[in-house]
Amino acid sequence: MVAQSSNEVRKINIDYTHEEGTLNTMFKACIGAGRANEGLRADWQEQLAMVKNDCDFKYIRMHGLLSDDMGVYKEDEEGNPMYNYQYIDVLYDYLLSIGIKPFVELGFMPESLASGDKTIFWWRGNITPPKDYNKWKDFIQNLTTHFTERYGVQEVKTWYFEVWNEPNLKDVFWYGTQEEYFKLYKYTVEGIKNVNHEYKVGGPATAGAAWVEEMIDYCDKNEVPIDFISTHSYGVKHGYLDEFGTSGTILDKNEWSVSGDVLNSRKQIRESAFPNLELHYTEWSSSYTPSDPIHDSYHEAAFILQKIKQVDTSVNSMSYWVFTDIFEEAGPRFTPFHGGFGLLNTQGIKKSAYYAYEFLNNLGAIELENKDVESIACKNSDGDVQLLVWDFTNTHPGDTELNQTYYTQDLPAQSKGFISVEISNLPKGTYTLETYKVGYKVNDPYTLYMAMGSPNQLTKQQVTLLKENSNGLPINTQVVEISDDLTYKSKIAIRENDVYLLKLTHL
Repeated sequence: MVAQSSNEVRKINIDYTHEEGTLNTMFKACIGAGRANEGLRADWQEQLAMVKNDCDFKYIRMHGLLSDDMGVYKEDEEGNPMYNYQYIDVLYDYLLSIGIKPFVELGFMPESLASGDKTIFWWRGNITPPKDYNKWKDFIQNLTTHFTERYGVQEVKTWYFEVWNEPNLKDVFWYGTQEEYFKLYKYTVEGIKNVNHEYKVGGPATAGAAWVEEMIDYCDKNEVPIDFISTHSYGVKHGYLDEFGTSGTILDKNEWSVSGDVLNSRKQIRESAFPNLELHYTEWSSSYTPSDPIHDSYHEAAFILQKIKQVDTSVNSMSYWVFTDIFEEAGPRFTPFHGGFGLLNTQGIKKSAYYAYEFLNNLGAIELENKDVESIACKNSDGDVQLLVWDFTNTHPGDTELNQTYYTQDLPAQSKGFISVEISNLPKGTYTLETYKVGYKVNDPYTLYMAMGSPNQLTKQQVTLLKENSNGLPINTQVVEISDDLTYKSKIAIRENDVYLLKLTHL
């Protein structure tokens, strides 16, 4: 992207009467969370309720639903299976009570059913294939039957069942081959479809947008049902997993990082034996490590919006990884801002990234025609108009520096000039104009945290200060009269990675 001079003017011209169509809201179809057991915590649930209210995610996906800390499976002395879904019931009852459905990731392997002792993460998710595939299928069928009895067929028909997580990362998330993963998939599908053939099952939930063609080819040739493709992508240049953040990451300078993967996955599906499969990116973010300070930086908000805009209608969901820093792949974290994946930190402080999703959720149902590539214009049926506009500038110096040092600095945003906004053919009358903003030192708690000296622990007073600094309230509210010319005009100063939401509400 060519940098604008500070005097350059970017023009956005919108006609209220020119509609693009219904706004595609795939951006809020799903959100990620660390592991199922964390969902039993009161602070996790409190944060999720706030995220639901502000951002309105429809589904949530998480690891570890079948791991031993959820107490789902063991065998008696004769090797007979014993099933227990009490912890899952508590979690899923809560999710549904606040209007969020589970995007069910089936993993990892219960120890009593595992063929080996290889695990991942602090909480020791077992990554080995089942010792007995028929017992696995019976387990999945029993679990699916339980869901059906507890929540009803019509509810469970709306869920998604995803088989495992990133099996292409051999000996990391899956201690087996691609062939063994496909076998696991086949037995899993049989267990679910035996309960109801309309329940939606898919995969391969791979890292780096891998195995899409191979997955479809396997299902086609072996007549194995598949209802959707799922895979993952992150915006850094190399690697797939680094829970401790020791390898170092570099934000990719490629303009089409992440979004290029999404567009290619859709192309692979379109050219396959099953061209109409749904596509779900069940993990994505700027970086795959929960020790990357870009997640905390104000730069993340514009990055999120840029990628969502670029993928357009090519994907059914883009599940940001994750909603909260209550996330323990590497164990409990020891500092309040540590580069965690979350939209919120552990104390519930809203990072800049949070507002990318809150602002998107404030857009009206009807998208307006708009030639500007870094904005979205919408309206409601009652005459209200919203304009979400941003600048995404990748200021990272490239291969000479890691994210882990670059984004831990104070990084003032340079001017990108002005945006000239003109919205024509508005209904005549009086409007309230609210202006919201995210950027350097605006809803930017991480920069303030660094100015505090990056304390290892926060006092109650510091938490209050950081929350007040990132409260998402309008930076300006005014009354606007739309007279006979039916046009609203304004000029906005914009800096690198600023995000604005303008809301014109017809009184």
